[in-house]
Amino acid sequence: MAEDHDSATDERPGGIRVLIVDDHEVLAASLAMVLDAEDDITTAGVATTLAQARALVGTAGVDVVLLDHRMPDGDGVAAIPGLRALRPSIGVVVLTASAADHVLLAAIENGASGFLSKTRSLDEVTAAVRAAAAGESVISPELLARLLPRFGRGKAPQPDELTDREREVLALVAEGLSNAAIAERLVVSVHTVRNHIASLSAKLGAHSKLEALSIAVRQGLLPEL
Repeated sequence: MAEDHDSATDERPGGIRVLIVDDHEVLAASLAMVLDAEDDITTAGVATTLAQARALVGTAGVDVVLLDHRMPDGDGVAAIPGLRALRPSIGVVVLTASAADHVLLAAIENGASGFLSKTRSLDEVTAAVRAAAAGESVISPELLARLLPRFGRGKAPQPDELTDREREVLALVAEGLSNAAIAERLVVSVHTVRNHIASLSAKLGAHSKLEALSIAVRQGLLPEL
């Protein structure tokens, strides 16, 4: 799901800067044109190779990367950790055609914010960009429910102790709820929810909400799915 964005996106000077990484130049140019037409989104560049993507992530002040998982010089999913090492704050949305579950699972484990099918509408593209910039997950609750049980258990090191509230927030994230929906459920502010997610993600060593969930499942921190 491309969830409702919150005030985090409004705090970015000049709006959300997006890097499009796709070797299909016509598609990339079309996406850039659509995104540049939005008041709060700017295309920071278009990369047709992963090498170009790494150079732009390191220099162009990128907030969100739309990343094709099949690139001429490598696997886009495998490149996510390297891109995040250059700019840890970026949200990475993997562009998929008909990706198998194992590709989506690998993307989550590597820190992707979510997935976007190349067949989705342009409105959904802009919504996904805003969601990723706000630290939200870009995935449907149905797909999330299907994927989470497939993460193996007992493979990750144990984190610092999570608080009861952090565990509660984590369980709600596993339901596919946005930060706003979690805040409503717990009767707290969205800012408080973001702080809890940032804290539990740091303890788990995760770079996105989805990666935090995958680690939590492997460590047995969530009920059996």
